[in-house]
Amino acid sequence: MSLPLPLHVVVGAGAIGTATAHLLAESGEQVRVITRSGGGPDHPLVERIAADVTDADRLAGLLDGAKTLYNAAAPAYQDWRTAFPPLAAALLAAAGRTGTDYVMLGNVYGYGPVDGPLTPDLPMKPNSDKGRVRAAMWEEALAAHRAGRVRCAEVRAGDFFGASAQGLFPLVAVPAVLAGEEAVLPVGLDAPHPWSYVGDVARTLIAVGARDDVWGRAWHVPSTCDSSPRELMGRLAGAAGAPAPRLRTMTGAELDAAVAADAVTAELPEISYQYAHALRLDASETERVLGVRATALDRVLDELVRNAR
Repeated sequence: MSLPLPLHVVVGAGAIGTATAHLLAESGEQVRVITRSGGGPDHPLVERIAADVTDADRLAGLLDGAKTLYNAAAPAYQDWRTAFPPLAAALLAAAGRTGTDYVMLGNVYGYGPVDGPLTPDLPMKPNSDKGRVRAAMWEEALAAHRAGRVRCAEVRAGDFFGASAQGLFPLVAVPAVLAGEEAVLPVGLDAPHPWSYVGDVARTLIAVGARDDVWGRAWHVPSTCDSSPRELMGRLAGAAGAPAPRLRTMTGAELDAAVAADAVTAELPEISYQYAHALRLDASETERVLGVRATALDRVLDELVRNAR
């Protein structure tokens, strides 16, 4: 008699949630993907369920028998202040009630400005509204972990990059560069910056969820590169055989107009400090302890170019 496959629950079916569910299923694990729409990857080992994940009671029922809960969901960028706290609270409560290990997908906003590399043991010192939201989510989960109510950890990534990635540069700069057009961005372009390949983020989440010695702390995703945005787009243009990229930062007047016209752009000025100075993400512990290493940039660029064609 064969034993039932372990069940993992992934909340969210964006780029990271989909990649995480797909990798788990491809390794022979049973996966339940929960979204409002019931979307997710098409795979024999993936069950897709439509549910409101801010309903802790409903979510707890869907976690029954699960080994690990991966939170890869996020509200619309402009709604983080109001929509993220109830989402995070429901996930944390449901994981605690059911005894499900809880792996959170995070970012580096909670650190605020830091001189030197970002290490996962740094305290939360956010200087933005979105950073304060992310920091509070982690601090509440960590408090629950320390109280013995849930085992949790957070995986923190730099800017998402790859063919399926969502974000300022994948959605604005990449298409413009591949088309040989000018890209005008609301942030600086010349400081080193961490870029996290979607597949590496998913592999780090899974590596954390598979162990017993990783809980109660953060883990960083190894960066596929630490190039400045301008350098990275130059590498992309070279890989695609496209003209040298034409990138520039918005003028003050252009930024004011863009902020007034678009709710998402209005959220960017408070995190623009991350592009004004060198930002480096130290993931040496992830590499040493979890054995996760970054995918080579050339491979990521090749994927982007093939996907665009």
